[in-house]
Amino acid sequence: MAARPNAPAVDFVSPLPPVRSGIADYSVDLLQELAPLCDLRLIRLPGQEVASEVMDRYRVVDAAASDPGGRLPFYQMGNNVYHEGVRRLALDSPGVVTVHDLRLHHLLVESTLASGDLDSYVSGLGEEHGWEGAAAALSIRWGGHGRARLFEMPAHRSLLLRQRGLLTHSNWGLRFLEEELGEWAEGRLPPMRRVPMPMPAPDLPDAEQAAAFREGAGVPRSAVLIGSFGFQTPIKRTDVLLRILAEPGMEQVHALVVGDVAPELDLGALARELGVQDRVTMTGFLDPAAFPTAISACDLCLNLRYPSAGETSASLLRILALGRAAVVSDYAQFVELPDDIVIKAPLKDDPGAEAGALAGLLRGLFTAPDRLAGMGAAARAFIEREHRPASAARVVFEALDEWSRLPVGKPPALRPPRPPAPTSLTWGWLPGRIDVEGCDPPWPGGERRSIELVVSNTGFATWLSGRNQDGGVVLEPQLWSGGRDLFRGRPWIPLPRDLPPGDACRIPLKLRRPIGRARLRCEPHLFGGGSMTLCGATAFDSEL
Repeated sequence: MAARPNAPAVDFVSPLPPVRSGIADYSVDLLQELAPLCDLRLIRLPGQEVASEVMDRYRVVDAAASDPGGRLPFYQMGNNVYHEGVRRLALDSPGVVTVHDLRLHHLLVESTLASGDLDSYVSGLGEEHGWEGAAAALSIRWGGHGRARLFEMPAHRSLLLRQRGLLTHSNWGLRFLEEELGEWAEGRLPPMRRVPMPMPAPDLPDAEQAAAFREGAGVPRSAVLIGSFGFQTPIKRTDVLLRILAEPGMEQVHALVVGDVAPELDLGALARELGVQDRVTMTGFLDPAAFPTAISACDLCLNLRYPSAGETSASLLRILALGRAAVVSDYAQFVELPDDIVIKAPLKDDPGAEAGALAGLLRGLFTAPDRLAGMGAAARAFIEREHRPASAARVVFEALDEWSRLPVGKPPALRPPRPPAPTSLTWGWLPGRIDVEGCDPPWPGGERRSIELVVSNTGFATWLSGRNQDGGVVLEPQLWSGGRDLFRGRPWIPLPRDLPPGDACRIPLKLRRPIGRARLRCEPHLFGGGSMTLCGATAFDSEL
């Protein structure tokens, strides 16, 4: 395919068909329009096939045999395992990156923990997020799992700050990258630009085919059908769809769930628990060629996401392109979508409350079929106007053309983050000790002395003053004589100030020695919590 004169030489690096990846499908749509604008070649990633129809149409070279030689690498970066080769090449030969997923933590997990390599995960997350990252990664050793680490630590800085330019698909994504990367970069950030995601508006499936699909799914003609498409995971909130069916006024609503279901999500059991199983059709994996007919069979589609990796959903754009309105989460990049083509579902902590709020938005819509049809027509017009592949490719080309002319400089230095040091509120290991000065023998019974408690912090985290109700340190003195604690009932002693690592403080205490055998003990506690001896600290315990 001949390129225009003086066109930039571009190496396109991405998973490609037959890889089952949304970014591989995206690449096919973009390449068709981008190839005539530049001197383009495709880089075959290690261990990945390239479909014969792609090989026949474009110039393809293996990554190991590709010499950049003044060519501009153009990377498509996602957060699944298919993009590990993209990441490695982008680190070695910086270029322009389309940041499809703003958070790449899932890719770090796939390339380390998936093969049991905890040490590389800890060092990798530490490199990206400082001591906080290393600490969060270490919790895996003791079975600490959860979504907070995956979504709050993007793990993308070392990759993205090296690049000559960054592209993303939403204005929200631009702001996110500027904030995240700006905290680390010394000097200017790489240039960034929003580009629309290409999405062809396909021919609409035959109405009879769509009606036959509904009939095969057991959905009455008079019913409203809401569809959810793709691999069903907890963050897609498909459970909210089933809960909607159980809301008052939703008795004529049916659900179509297309795609495999994550093992941790038992949608069948939930449908039975809610008593809506007769109105739920689950197809499992469906050939992608059948998706247009299945989408057209629906009156409305659900495309919720929370939390989100920041991706622009190709499945959502495909739904809109087929003339169907959608329900999205009122959150992140989805907020930018026009209100006349999507219903924005408010986020709630409780799925039942979220379903109730969303049902309230839908009741009026389902009684106005003309309005629902109008939203679908507006959705298709939006895709034709804003996401035409030719227009998207032109915006991408203009960015590549401009940035290919920029001088290739040294990647900016990374400034390590300066978050506050960990404290006894946030850190789980708090070694230290308590010594007592002034209680050396001889100490006659009945004699009153002024002694000093010496509190030393030998750990990594600051011990907070006892004035802090959360994470504050208090000392429990005990004076045992005759089988009872003479200090029982007295107030515990608050740590008078914050105690940084390596520091010590002295606390005066007046004490009369009991007559006979006596024992003094002083134990540190977290305010409102347990003994710090469980966290590595040692108590003072000695006969007087």
